[in-house]
Amino acid sequence: MNTTGYPPGKPLRVALLGCGNVGSQVARILLEDAENLGLRAGAPLELTGIAVRSLDAERDADLPRELFTQDAEELIANADIVIELMGGIEPARSLILGAIGHGASVVSGNKALLAKDGPALYEKADAAGVQLSYEAAVAGAVPILRPIRDSLSGDRIRRVLGIVNGTTNYILDQMDSTGASFGDALKDAQALGYAEADPTADVEGHDAAAKAAILASLSFHTRFALEDVYCEGITSVTADDVAAAKDDGYVIKLLAIAEFWNDDSGDPGVSVRVHPTLLPRTHPLAAVHGAFNAVFIEAENAGELMFYGQGAGGTPTASAVLGDVVSAARRMVLGGPGRTETTTGHVPARGIETVSTSYSIGLDVTDQPGVLAKIAHIFADTGVSIETMRQRIDQTGQDGEPTAELRIVTHRALEASLAATVTQIAALPVINAVTSVLRVEGI
Repeated sequence: MNTTGYPPGKPLRVALLGCGNVGSQVARILLEDAENLGLRAGAPLELTGIAVRSLDAERDADLPRELFTQDAEELIANADIVIELMGGIEPARSLILGAIGHGASVVSGNKALLAKDGPALYEKADAAGVQLSYEAAVAGAVPILRPIRDSLSGDRIRRVLGIVNGTTNYILDQMDSTGASFGDALKDAQALGYAEADPTADVEGHDAAAKAAILASLSFHTRFALEDVYCEGITSVTADDVAAAKDDGYVIKLLAIAEFWNDDSGDPGVSVRVHPTLLPRTHPLAAVHGAFNAVFIEAENAGELMFYGQGAGGTPTASAVLGDVVSAARRMVLGGPGRTETTTGHVPARGIETVSTSYSIGLDVTDQPGVLAKIAHIFADTGVSIETMRQRIDQTGQDGEPTAELRIVTHRALEASLAATVTQIAALPVINAVTSVLRVEGI
C-alpha cells in the first residue's frame, strides 16, 4: 500500500539537459529500458524532453526528434527529475538552481560546477528537500561516491588515492609500456578519442583536481572547493623519468589524493592534492592500465578498499547517471527528504608545504670525488633521510667531462623540508641540473 500520497502508476517526468556523448546514451537507455527502470524506481520514468543548443546536430544515438527543445527553462519547470549533462558553469548552474526551485531532484555529472559551487547547490537542495546526486562526476561508471557517502558513513576514512582521469592514465601507461615520449603518447590518445584537441584540462590536472575536491568533501564530511586543491599536471614528466621509475620498481600515475592527519600540535587537517606520483609496482593502483580509473581508500575499520572500472565513455558514464536517477525516483515514490551530502563539521584544508611525503629526486652531477658527501650533508642539515640512492656513470657533459645521474628516494618528511633540500642541492656547483622531482606514495 502506498502511504506517501504519491499516485500509484503516475509517471515521473524526467528532463535531460544536454545530449552529447553521455546524454545521448542516457536518453537511449531511458527509452529502451523504460520498463525495467520503472520497476526499480517504483514508478514509470517518462523522458519528457531533451534541451540542446542545436536541434540539427548529429547525435550518438537515434532519438525521436520531437523530444528535442531549445527551451531548457520550460522543460525543467515541468519536471520531477532533471538530469544536467551540459557541463561548464553557466547556464548549467542557473538551470540546476531553477530545477531545485521548482522542487525537482537533480542528477548531474558536472564536476567543474560541483567543485566550484557545490556548497551553494547543496544548501539549496537541502532547503528545498530535494535530492542532488552526482555519481557520474567522478570516475565515470565506477561506483565510488555513494559507497563513500553511505557504505562508509559508519567508518573513518583516512586517505583516498585516485586515478580519476583516463586521458592522463592512458598517456602515462603508454610511456611506461612502450617508452613513448609525452608528446607521442598524447597524440596517440587524441587519435583514439581519449584526449580532446585541447587537452589542457586533463594533462594539467584540472579535471582531476575538481574530482579530488568532490572526493575529499564526501570522505571527510567537510566542504572543499577547487581552490583548496594543490594541482600539478603531467606535462613535465619525461620518458627518462618513466624509464628511471621502471628501473627502480615504480610506475608514475597522476593521483588525486585526499588525506586526513593531525599536525604536531594535534590539530586535524586534510590535504587535497593532484600531482604525478611514483607508486611501487606492487601497489594495486599500479596495475590500472589504459584509460581505466580506480580509487583506493584506506579506512580506519574497513581497511584498504579499491574501486575499479571504466572512467569515461558515453555508455559507462550513463550507467552512473541512471543509477542516480533510479535512486532519486525511488526516494520520491517512498517519500522523505532528499539526500545530498553529509557535512558534519569543518576540517581545515592544509597547504602542500605541510604535507608529509617522500620524494624521488633526479640529479645530473659532475663525476668527481666528494659529490655524494656534499649532497648527503645537505640532507642531514635539513633533516631529510635518504631511503635509496642509485648512481649511473655513462654520460659526458657539454665540456667533455664525465657526469653521473643520481636518483634519490627519500623517507617521508615535510614537503617544506623536502623543497628546501632540493633548492639547496640545486645551488651546489657540482650539480649540473635537477632533472626531476616527483612525489612518492605507497612506501
